[in-house]
Amino acid sequence: MSKHDVQCLWEVGAQLGEGPLWVAEQNRLYFVDLKNQTLHALDTVKDERHSWKMPDYICWLIARRDGDGFMAGLRDGIARVWLEPELRIEYVARPFPEGSGLRMNDAKVDGTGRIWAGSMHNTDYAQAIGMLFRLDKDLTLTVADDGYHICNGPAFSNDGATMYHTDSFEGRTYAYPLAADGTLGEPRVWRQFEFDAEGAPDGMTVDSEGCVWIAQWGGSRVCRYSPQGELLETIRVPVRNPASCTFGGPDLKTLFITTASEDNTPEELAKFPLTGALFSVRVEVAGVPVARFG
Repeated sequence: MSKHDVQCLWEVGAQLGEGPLWVAEQNRLYFVDLKNQTLHALDTVKDERHSWKMPDYICWLIARRDGDGFMAGLRDGIARVWLEPELRIEYVARPFPEGSGLRMNDAKVDGTGRIWAGSMHNTDYAQAIGMLFRLDKDLTLTVADDGYHICNGPAFSNDGATMYHTDSFEGRTYAYPLAADGTLGEPRVWRQFEFDAEGAPDGMTVDSEGCVWIAQWGGSRVCRYSPQGELLETIRVPVRNPASCTFGGPDLKTLFITTASEDNTPEELAKFPLTGALFSVRVEVAGVPVARFG
């Protein structure tokens, strides 16, 4: 199979497909349909599909190091979630003032087991009131940075010394120095994207060579960049809005890509009939094992 041979795995028709998570011991790829309030899982060995309806937006899912359920971003905060034998949710943090219009959006775990989670205004993206939170292992929640429109990412360099984080509204990905204790240094602009030519940077991941893969909303592509921000590879996806990506499979050389049907005209939906589907593509450079909370 060519490394650019993008395969449709599930025509799920997600309104906002986000948060792909590979859980190796289950051979499962989890992902969310954020605004349809649904968590999905694809068993890549048995080709079985599972879905769980949530009580509100589900923005991301993160595995726990102890294997006892998951951590999840819901509209109004962060919770522990158990899926089996039945759905159970216990909040650990609800940071938004009532009536603020803020919601969670995207999150990842760093190499030490801390969650970094971004937020945004749910409807008025021009408001720069989004915050980047850090959830420590003792469940202490700290605002690490603010002033974001649409928080996406983050992703981490393999040595743990750099955090990449995006404001999709500005089309800008930042690189932060990241200290061992979780303190962020002054960010620098790592890459400024051109909306018309490239789309907006959205979800991201890092491979074993330290290169950054970014789904580009509105750009019909997922691209690989060097640690310095140089474009190395472009994979075309047959939708307008690729939303996020992660590595999985036994050799971590399968890149899974989630997509979104929102922010499409009727003409665009007709042009891209697989909009909202889950895709995969084989790549030459493996990813790295997903970090877990705790």
